Amino acid sequence: MNKIVISDKDSVAVTLTGEGSIPAGHKIAIKDVKKGEKVIKYGEVIGIAKEDIKVGDWVHVHNVKSSLDGEVEYSYDFQAKSYEKGKATFKGFKRNNRRAGIRNEIYIIPTVGCVNDVCIRLAKECQSLIGGSIDGVFALTHQFGCSQLGEDNENIKNLIASTSLNPNATFVLIVGLGCENNRLQDVVDCLPKWADHVKYFNCQDVEDEHAFGIQILKDFINKAKDLTREDVDFSELCIGLKCGGSDGYSGLTANPLVGRVTDKVVSFGGSAILTEVPEMFGAEHLLMNKCKNEDVYNRYVKMIKDFKNFYTSQGFPVYENPSPGNKEGGITTLEEKSLGCVQKAGSTQIVDVLAYGEQVKEKGVSVLNGPGNDLIAATALGASGCQIVLFTTGRGTPFSTFVPTLKIATNDKLSTFKANWIDFNAFSMDEDGLFNVVLKTINGEYKCKSEDVREIAFYKTGVTL
Repeated sequence: MNKIVISDKDSVAVTLTGEGSIPAGHKIAIKDVKKGEKVIKYGEVIGIAKEDIKVGDWVHVHNVKSSLDGEVEYSYDFQAKSYEKGKATFKGFKRNNRRAGIRNEIYIIPTVGCVNDVCIRLAKECQSLIGGSIDGVFALTHQFGCSQLGEDNENIKNLIASTSLNPNATFVLIVGLGCENNRLQDVVDCLPKWADHVKYFNCQDVEDEHAFGIQILKDFINKAKDLTREDVDFSELCIGLKCGGSDGYSGLTANPLVGRVTDKVVSFGGSAILTEVPEMFGAEHLLMNKCKNEDVYNRYVKMIKDFKNFYTSQGFPVYENPSPGNKEGGITTLEEKSLGCVQKAGSTQIVDVLAYGEQVKEKGVSVLNGPGNDLIAATALGASGCQIVLFTTGRGTPFSTFVPTLKIATNDKLSTFKANWIDFNAFSMDEDGLFNVVLKTINGEYKCKSEDVREIAFYKTGVTL
């Protein structure tokens, strides 16, 4: 078999090995399509033919354009599978007043980029002090925190507070400067009263910020080193769903495979979060029809419309996607990319719609308001409470957000060529294999290839002073 037809409605197939001048992972016409007619993949519209397409033709950007132009009318038609609930546990670090962590870590978070170096030096000095069950001390640096106003400043403040509440953080030190827009006290005011695992100080308020910070961190390390993993119910697990560097295999292998793992996690009482709102455009109706009730449906529709309006108000079309790498990998239009992307959510209900920076509340699959950018979206998933991110990729990337980021390759070539980046090869379509890797990761038996790298990034839409 050298090509796959996903639905009997489709007018294209995906070639697995390449045919003539058509690269592997790209589309080949299996039906004649006249100029102006719809091109079908996944049983759904992925674009409009720009010229007549004959059986055997390469189907790509040269002869297909997006159909995402103009207003879309939505209607609610509930369609979601239900699963019999099972019981399962994992080995995690139990927390007071929050869900269990899959890592025993200490975060150092600056309120403003001006103190990045202070945080980096503090984390570096702590490396020789780490012992016991501690998985690491990490400085989560960023370039913002000052010269931002309005919504941007609120986003940065909320994301820092939410990041410090992630279950993987045993302790958190927030370091401010003292004169920034994103004032330390405002961040602290966003924290719940029970967040006694968080300490903080302004560098301008102490004589020696390095000595002051080290004393706090030494106390953290002494308390954290003797913690042990315990049996924790799966209801305390939340996985983040993300794709980046997608290719023509993404919607065939890695994304549907992750969707099956999502269904399994939900069946055990756990949670999952899907974000990347612009990469739902063209497939949003599939998620809308899985919303558990009309309230969730209406909030989801509003999120989609607001994001589209933001695009158009800036003078950009909603279909300004896929990226050059996506196209090289075989993705032609945003609709095609989106139809592959949303498969990570599995087939169960959508139970909630979360604002950017908001913590997960419901068991099951939630959607999170956020952009498609890898670093920004993955950070938002961690800030919403995901202990791990399942990251599917067809092109490959070395990045990791501040929680373990499991890289799942869509194809054999990437898995072999970038073995130092990739944790699992989804081309095998081995559902049990992927679930077992996830289990080993959350139990602390497996460390993701990119886990030593920690990055955060914020969603910024306004001016910088």
